[in-house]
Amino acid sequence: MTPEREQELYGAVIDLLRDVGYDALTMDAVAVRTRCSKATLYRRWRSKQKLVATALKRTKEVQVENIDTGSLTGDLHELADRIGDGSAVDVPLIRGLAHASAINPDLAETMRQHMIEPELTGVRQLLGRAASREEIEADVPAANLLLHMTLGAVVTRCLLEDVEVDAAFIHRYIDAVVLSALGISR
Repeated sequence: MTPEREQELYGAVIDLLRDVGYDALTMDAVAVRTRCSKATLYRRWRSKQKLVATALKRTKEVQVENIDTGSLTGDLHELADRIGDGSAVDVPLIRGLAHASAINPDLAETMRQHMIEPELTGVRQLLGRAASREEIEADVPAANLLLHMTLGAVVTRCLLEDVEVDAAFIHRYIDAVVLSALGISR
């Protein structure tokens, strides 16, 4: 399988996860969508879980770790722009995996390794630079909750307001909630 074909297959797996969720995703559906034999899929990945894990690993681009505008406020607003354009937080994918990860510890661990931990590492780096610049205290309690706060706002906006998240909403959220929680007054 060529690298291009492999990426196409991983993209199809991610699309199916968004569309039908983990539980309803089948190797048959992946085979049909990618015009690949089911035998080839099983020979290469052995199980749906391994295929999903590989797809998550190969398609996830860490978005937070490469943000460095020179200020924490700038970094957080850059993050807001990325969230708003859908590249940093894939809400449909999170929804598609949330229930399945709650009942499947192996899938939950895969998500932690390939989706969550890279983002946590990026947030730690972002906050570490801010502490080095003395924009925040190194031990500010909210620092360990930054990703929780932001992801919570993103995921619950649709539930609470029946609208998808956009950059303007995240900018308002950062200004009203996150910055003050980090001890930054505006």
